[in-house]
Amino acid sequence: MAFVIPEGLAPEVYPMAWLLGHWRGEGVLAYPGIDEIAFRQDVVFDHDGGPYLSYSATIRLLVVPDSPESFSELPPDGPVWATESGFWRVPPDRPADLPEDRHPIEALLADPSGHLSLYVGAIGNGRIDLVSDLIARTPTAADVTAASRLYGYVEGDLMWAWDLAAFGEPLQSYASARLSRVEDEE
Repeated sequence: MAFVIPEGLAPEVYPMAWLLGHWRGEGVLAYPGIDEIAFRQDVVFDHDGGPYLSYSATIRLLVVPDSPESFSELPPDGPVWATESGFWRVPPDRPADLPEDRHPIEALLADPSGHLSLYVGAIGNGRIDLVSDLIARTPTAADVTAASRLYGYVEGDLMWAWDLAAFGEPLQSYASARLSRVEDEE
């Protein structure tokens, strides 16, 4: 099925247009002090005609830690591990050293655990590379000092990986998943 640029989409965000829609899939997370846990994730990229995409994501556990119950024995929506929302945009200025087949990108993300993260990077050829430029936190939020994210459009799916530097640990793998586009549920 060919992708069609949606009506009313701002031209500034055409390089990100392939992200639009609802994505769902499964992945795994682990970090020093956190045992490996399977999860299901929903991600939605949307637009309102402005020069940005809105973004929301929720990770729900498939297995409750320290419990023999599998997700099939839990309520249909497993417990929420993390959620975030924000905006993605293509900035007006293009770095001179960025290859012609890539575009600059910025993502501003917030989560209810007290973090506000600004990512910068590049998008092109079905790949997005983001690194944290700033991570602000409330006094009670976990000590996260850096992060990077990699997204790829692979065989029609959205693959992603998230690395974190937190709790005094160096930047390392935190979570990854493979998400498929969810057709409109009407």
